[in-house]
Amino acid sequence: MIRKDRIVGIEHGGFLLLLLLVTIALAMISWPFWGPILWAALAAIIFRPLYDWMLARMPRYPNRAAGAALLVILFAVLLPALWIASIVVRQAATIYVAFRDGNVDVAEWFQTLIAALPNSIRTQLESTGWTDLPLVQERVQEVLTESAGLIARQAVAIGGSALTWVLALGVGLYITYFLLRDGKVIGHAIARALPMNRRISERLSEKFLSIVRATIKGSIVVGMVQGALGGITFWIVGVPSAILFGVLMAVFSLLPAVGPAIVWGPAAIWLLATGAVWEGVVVIISGVAVIGMADNVLRPILVGRDTGIPDWLVLVTTLGGIASIGLSGIVLGPLVAGLFLAGWSMLSEFRDRPETDRIADVVDEVDILPDAET
Repeated sequence: MIRKDRIVGIEHGGFLLLLLLVTIALAMISWPFWGPILWAALAAIIFRPLYDWMLARMPRYPNRAAGAALLVILFAVLLPALWIASIVVRQAATIYVAFRDGNVDVAEWFQTLIAALPNSIRTQLESTGWTDLPLVQERVQEVLTESAGLIARQAVAIGGSALTWVLALGVGLYITYFLLRDGKVIGHAIARALPMNRRISERLSEKFLSIVRATIKGSIVVGMVQGALGGITFWIVGVPSAILFGVLMAVFSLLPAVGPAIVWGPAAIWLLATGAVWEGVVVIISGVAVIGMADNVLRPILVGRDTGIPDWLVLVTTLGGIASIGLSGIVLGPLVAGLFLAGWSMLSEFRDRPETDRIADVVDEVDILPDAET
């Protein structure tokens, strides 16, 4: 005869297999909208305090509180970002047309920069062939040709996927609304359903939330501030397409150590080499004393010690995330790194604890599960 516990085990295994298949099917069906879902979840986590503030003023109307918070996100964050993006696209197109039509003489700029360098550096460049004008023109032409093809392909892609982009935006806002309203309930349900010790799942959840908030505040907010300061500096000294370069500085601020200096450094050298001395000095002073100090001042205030991720790991995971999944990798890369470090740290801590404490944790977990919040 078949033992009853064996039948129960088979039924339990069959249920787990069915649950796994249904979960995979749901993931496959939802995959086309994984980007909007991810950013909606991040937005709900970041703007949760705003929803709580709204809810405190209308405690009987959570739907209205979520709708009001969503309107603030739309008009205070999303629409300004789209407006800035449109300006950046126009300025980038203007620069591209100027290079394509020959309105910008790259060779003359290059000769001016070479002439402004010290003799020792110029001699080293001459020995490596970097002062050969025909060679430089050929390389510049290759870069422009590749850039033209890339821009053309991107333009076609954007035009062909405009409807998809609008649909993704609508889905993202719709999901954000429900995650703002029901986020805590969903979070508790997921934490309870994870097949692991209750205390471990709670700590991972707390670490996940802290890393998301720290990544958004420490990377995106600080980057926006540095980009705005850089754009204002370029506008003051008369550098064309100041908003475009400001956005570039905001993007490069994600890279530890170098950051926005990748943009303002060459700009300052070009200004000094072309005779714009005071403009170049202003860019250098602003880059070091204003743009650079913004990171040192704001990041400890906004982030504190929430992540504990080394700078080199942030650099690798940010670049790897962007290369793997695009813009979403800016957040997802450091997030994975933080969870990786947190998970291994908790495993080491759990293994070092006495076996009696681990057994007590399991007993306590069984005792508290019936009374846990839903």
